[in-house]
Amino acid sequence: MQISSRFTLAVHIFACIDTFKDEYKVTSDFLAGSTNVNPVVIRRILGQLKAAGLVSVARGSGGALIAKPLDEISFLDIYRAVECVEDGELFHFHENPSAACPVGRNIHVVLDDKLIRVQRAMEEELASITLADVKEDLRRILN
Repeated sequence: MQISSRFTLAVHIFACIDTFKDEYKVTSDFLAGSTNVNPVVIRRILGQLKAAGLVSVARGSGGALIAKPLDEISFLDIYRAVECVEDGELFHFHENPSAACPVGRNIHVVLDDKLIRVQRAMEEELASITLADVKEDLRRILN
């Protein structure tokens, strides 16, 4: 299982907007050139980020801007905005474990709490990383 690539695409989008905002109109076509992803996919992600209040997007070829300071946008904000997981649950449990099997009958009891703990730990780590961290890392690499 992998988290959707929408998350890493969204972080890439933010990095491009921040890096090129003073030089170019950062449009979906521009972003598609950097990500090598179809502009339709980029527009869909920008729409999700806009709905979450993380970017503003001018219609037509107006481009995208980041709506908040970078240190106020965490990876968790982005993760939640682009709906990386269904119903907020990282782990999807198989639907019908066999009640006739002692393992199947008890697997939820054994795993549910552990999986919740794993998801919380991941979300806490995502919350501790901001786009300002990404900007700083890019600055070091690019200079």
